[in-house]
Amino acid sequence: MSDLVKILAIESLTHDVKRIKVEKPKDYSFTPGQACEVAINQEGYREEKRPFTFTSLPLDDHLEFVIKSYHDHDGVTKKIDSLQVGDELIVDESWGAIQYKGQGTFIAGGAGITPFIAIFRDLLEKGILKGNCLFFANKTSKDVILEDWFRDILGDDFISLLDQEEKSGHIHGRVDQDFLKKNVTDFSQEFYVCGPEPMIKAVSKSLEKLGANPEAIVFEK
Repeated sequence: MSDLVKILAIESLTHDVKRIKVEKPKDYSFTPGQACEVAINQEGYREEKRPFTFTSLPLDDHLEFVIKSYHDHDGVTKKIDSLQVGDELIVDESWGAIQYKGQGTFIAGGAGITPFIAIFRDLLEKGILKGNCLFFANKTSKDVILEDWFRDILGDDFISLLDQEEKSGHIHGRVDQDFLKKNVTDFSQEFYVCGPEPMIKAVSKSLEKLGANPEAIVFEK
């Protein structure tokens, strides 16, 4: 089932990431961390569906997406970057395996942070965010989505890693086995991993080697 929704607001978060708020279809439901297939209601794009994660909460009166645009080819995200308030999107039903299963460590690479935005907003609203930790890996500091917000809500439980820039307040490097060994004290907790597929595989493998239960590693399969 698909619904036609109008764009209500657009806000730039970084040089290539925008927050887009759209109308919410009647009786639409999802769990924080889930996504849906989205298409642009314009000629040539209606069948070009792409998965985007909700960054709004289930009870909000609108839907919200945080979308990174890739300008190296003429794809859907490049077109989304040129959309205006009033333009229409087509949204399908919600789906997805990423949802909160208990206190743990969240590991995100780039735009893979999006499912965690809704989860953290939900935990913050419920007053149960404390004790969760976020490792957020990016190329450079200008790529870090919602950095100020994460620092504000998580404090010392937010660790930013940059692999192509050395900058104060960020660790230079990647989320590899050595980093995890140094920065995780309990491998029996839940782990949530989202990012490019090679990163998900490498991080999950490292976590298992360090003693994490494969059943406690949550990622989009």
